[in-house]
Amino acid sequence: MIALVISALLAQSQPAAQQQPGAQQPQPGAQPQPGAQQSQQVGQPHLLTLEEAVQNARQHQPQLREARANTNAAEARADQARAPLLPQLGVTAQYERTTANFAARPGSVPSTVNNGGTTGSNSSFATFNFWNGGATLNQLIFDFGSTIDRWRAAKAQADAQRATELATVLGIDFTVRQNYFLAQAQKALMQVAQDTLNAQTQHRQQTEGFVRAGTQPEIALATARTNEANARVQLITAQNNYETAKVTLNQAMGIEAGTDYDVAQDPYPAIDVEEAPMDAVVSEAVKARPEVASIEDLIRVNQLTISSVKGNYLPSISGQANVTDSGTALSSLTWNANVGVVLSWNIFQGGLTTAQVHEAQANLANVAAQLDLEKQQIRVDVNAALLAVRAAKASLSATAEALNNARLQLKLAEQRFQVGVGSAIELTDAQVALTQAAAQSVQAADNLSTARAQLVRALGRQ
Repeated sequence: MIALVISALLAQSQPAAQQQPGAQQPQPGAQPQPGAQQSQQVGQPHLLTLEEAVQNARQHQPQLREARANTNAAEARADQARAPLLPQLGVTAQYERTTANFAARPGSVPSTVNNGGTTGSNSSFATFNFWNGGATLNQLIFDFGSTIDRWRAAKAQADAQRATELATVLGIDFTVRQNYFLAQAQKALMQVAQDTLNAQTQHRQQTEGFVRAGTQPEIALATARTNEANARVQLITAQNNYETAKVTLNQAMGIEAGTDYDVAQDPYPAIDVEEAPMDAVVSEAVKARPEVASIEDLIRVNQLTISSVKGNYLPSISGQANVTDSGTALSSLTWNANVGVVLSWNIFQGGLTTAQVHEAQANLANVAAQLDLEKQQIRVDVNAALLAVRAAKASLSATAEALNNARLQLKLAEQRFQVGVGSAIELTDAQVALTQAAAQSVQAADNLSTARAQLVRALGRQ
């Protein structure tokens, strides 16, 4: 719709082609924006489309890299939680240079030490080599689900983080679209300001002729010159607003570059649910929104955490195997091996397990409440987006009618001014009315595109 507004305004302007003010020419050797295509016309700034802006953000936005890193970290923690379920193999090797003095203990029998050693309670400073090496293999057999539920909880946590990453993507997409449509609107308003300046310049030139002919007073010329100067100031302001909007768009895309590009006039297409019943749209949004999926995964996390902690009330059983090889010389080592089953049971830990269960249950209740709040917020988001779309569509129709009437008003005022029955004030008021109507039409089109992007975000669509 913005493009239609500008086309209609251009039809009312002078036939001479005007170069778009404020458009910066590409510097020699400058590179295009990431993902943007070069303009087909030499010397024109390259055109950035909405789709390219979104792709730029997905490639360069630091918030998305941060979310991806958090997902990778959650997946790594899930792998860490799986490790105790797999066999644990350890190897040790030790060398000592040691004395061999016997220290008597109740029930011990001293042995003779050769090679200058001592017997009984005698002591010596003689030292000996001692080599010791071994391997130990442990495998958890059963612990009433404590370890495996910890692993499942960690996997559910990773799933929740992946959903959070997707929610971040949707949020960034909406921010880019919102800022892109703002830049579109500022570009359209810049064209409105240019058309207004062209019209005021034409009025000033006409007024000069009327004053020379004596059909208009001197004050009419002063008024025309004032209006022309004010229109030039408004154009400068509009140019600055457009450049500022592109700077903000760059930030939303996560790129560090100049603003030597132009945004395309791409109104956002209609959404298939704009006129659908509210409950049906909310139901779709609840199923699709990644925030809901993330909270549901967190509910599973806490449920599995409770199950895992309760497993600590019962014993754990594991298998163990050891192989050792030791002696005083590498050429005469003695090996030993053993296998066994170990039962470990923390019968009382001062209420630690019970407290952990209570904490996990409280966390579960907290997350369940968050899910209810999120569903309520989704209903609010969908409701607000639908109402904004419908209001913008109605406003767009009304502003189009106001724009047509303002054009007619200006045309009549110009005719009255040319035949000497209209005043400069009447002509000025008509031009101001047209400028305001054109700006309102631009704003309505921007509101409609932004509202549709907001509806897409509320629905959880990309």
